[in-house]
Amino acid sequence: MLKRSKIPKPTVKRLAVYFRCITKLSNDGIEKTSSKEIAERLSIKASQVRKDLSYFGEFGKRGVGYDIEKLSFKLREILGLEKLWNVAIVGSGNLGFAIANYSGLEANGFKVVSAFDIDEKKIGNVILPGVTIKRFSEFSKEIKEKDIEIAILTVPANVAQDVADKVIDNGIKGILNFCPVPLSAPENVSIEDVDFVISLKALTFEITSREQEKKEQEKRNNA
Repeated sequence: MLKRSKIPKPTVKRLAVYFRCITKLSNDGIEKTSSKEIAERLSIKASQVRKDLSYFGEFGKRGVGYDIEKLSFKLREILGLEKLWNVAIVGSGNLGFAIANYSGLEANGFKVVSAFDIDEKKIGNVILPGVTIKRFSEFSKEIKEKDIEIAILTVPANVAQDVADKVIDNGIKGILNFCPVPLSAPENVSIEDVDFVISLKALTFEITSREQEKKEQEKRNNA
């Protein structure tokens, strides 16, 4: 089995998608599935599903497929979802508020237990039931008291690295970065970047590419 640090990031992200897919199958009362069925539901190739799962050992038998309960248990273990992860929101503006109140978080193993900001007007406001916004200066104390391992950053780009450095210095192990700048971190700290604008630009590329191909095809047809 390949060392976890060597597993390609796209594979890890697809594992999370597979887990969501088989959870839906399980909720629908289905007990067995196959790489083909998973692939069809996700619009990818069955060979890709098999290759991704093979990084972590054998999960099914040829001609029989996967036992959904066993596959679900294994993926949960691989993804570290055997426990509830405590999360802090750093930057409690509109985006931070929306993330904190996303109902799917806790259902997927993540619980927002703290929220921070530097804007004095926000301090003391309730961001979700049981969680009030605190001064960022209280982060060090809060992370220890509530065993927080993950921080979600939604702060302005010009302070993002400074904020990241401070949360890392206080023991954060992973950062979900919604700031529109890349962050630097030690090797023992994981960072996942989320940039809506990049995703939108990827969409515009695909849309314009299809339109260009359509125009070129029309030219060939009329030639």
